[in-house]
Amino acid sequence: MPPLDPDAVTRALGDLPGWRHDGDAIVKDFTFDGFAGAVLFVNRLAGAAEEADHHPDLDIRWNRVVVRWSTHSEGGVTRRDLELAARSDALA
Repeated sequence: MPPLDPDAVTRALGDLPGWRHDGDAIVKDFTFDGFAGAVLFVNRLAGAAEEADHHPDLDIRWNRVVVRWSTHSEGGVTRRDLELAARSDALA
């Protein structure tokens, strides 16, 4: 699956509030009531990532989780990353 050009990523992010294009990835900060909420989200996201066989980079800080989707093998953002960004929103 080839990477999308930057304009296509920008257009697609119009349907994904809070997501931003950062280099070769799309990124969003999720905030929860506390550490347990953040970890529960990560566990739900881990299940979806395993099911899709596509895994985000995650940064967990007490009540905040930064999710970064990129298709490393393609060197950029693909449709798959956008689909999993939407799935991330649904799991939050």
